[in-house]
Amino acid sequence: MTDTTRRPTLQSIRPGAGARTPRDLGNGALLSVIALCTAVTAANIYLAAPLLGLIARDFGVSASAAGWIASVAQLGYATGLLFFAPLGDTADRRRLVGVLSAVAGAALVAAALAPGLPALAAAMLVACAATVVPQLLVPLVAERAPADRRGRHVAAVVAGLFTGIVAARVVGGLAGQAFGWRAVFFGGAALTVAVGLLTASLLPAETRPRGRAAPLKAIAGLPGLLASSAELRAACLRQGGLFGAWSALWTTLTLLLTSTSGSYHLSPGTAGLFGLFGLVSTVVAPVSGSLIDRFGPRRVIITAYALTAVSVPLFWLGGHALWALCAGAVLIHAGLMAGQVANQTGALAATPKPAAANTAYVVCGFLNGAAASALAGPAFGHWGWSGVCVIAAAWVLLGWAGGALSARAGRA
Repeated sequence: MTDTTRRPTLQSIRPGAGARTPRDLGNGALLSVIALCTAVTAANIYLAAPLLGLIARDFGVSASAAGWIASVAQLGYATGLLFFAPLGDTADRRRLVGVLSAVAGAALVAAALAPGLPALAAAMLVACAATVVPQLLVPLVAERAPADRRGRHVAAVVAGLFTGIVAARVVGGLAGQAFGWRAVFFGGAALTVAVGLLTASLLPAETRPRGRAAPLKAIAGLPGLLASSAELRAACLRQGGLFGAWSALWTTLTLLLTSTSGSYHLSPGTAGLFGLFGLVSTVVAPVSGSLIDRFGPRRVIITAYALTAVSVPLFWLGGHALWALCAGAVLIHAGLMAGQVANQTGALAATPKPAAANTAYVVCGFLNGAAASALAGPAFGHWGWSGVCVIAAAWVLLGWAGGALSARAGRA
């Protein structure tokens, strides 16, 4: 099967037919605010991860039973992406950012007041469905960045996203131990509303013609978009493999570190500090962006998979050896970030509709993450840490094979 769709290059991404040439973001301050907004909003998806032990004790359930809250959060994010992120091609993104930030803040307050696991899950589903602001901002940055700095600008926003993930684990774990898990959700709500509204007020005016919002039509168009672009399919599958492996390991790591029957017996606050290894992402992101601008994404993607493949056996050894757990954490974050920047940059350039392509890309990634997390919790309960590592290894293999087959089909 031959891909006959004319694919734009990284230098030809435009916001829409008939639009004027988009002006640059203007200054580093606005790009920094956008990166901060992605950090704060992305953190909401992982707020519950370092608090699972505290939540389980508060509700009187086992830690593995509370683990599915992490999957619900990722599923909510994927659902929100389907309905809201495609609107970035037609609607006013400033208004969307403001409204979604307010809805996410209100849902986080409801999560903080939840009387039990079902109510908490429902609130997290809504909060994370509204936490799609980063995926409205990434295409905007890609549209407005100078062609020779597009990879670096996208990398700056993606680095903000992963910084938020790190902060959710580290700050969330420490604050949860000090003030309780409910206080963490109240704090997340306040930050989400404040930073979201600030970002909405500072975003530049749209330079492309706006159309009527039609989320169902946008969702219906995603399968056709994926079918028309082998490169987009390859990017989705490759990042799905990396993100699924990371999700399986990272969302259950708290259970390994805090388990009373395991090797570490750490407190939630101390276990949360393990998230500091995620700061590797902020170092890798700008390097990856520069390498993509110079050499293209393929070499960076190969390196990302090599790093992730090496990290999985290290995580397995880390069930009993702290040094291996630390080494695995460094490598998997480096691999995930390098793959994220390379695959997302390629996905944004794969079709003339960057917001829709970005939606398909991120939804595929988070569906893989939700599925891997959903399997990892029960696997930990039945087979321990080794079961989690097997799931991560399977996702790496499937992601690489699927991406390679899709890319080959596009070249045929």
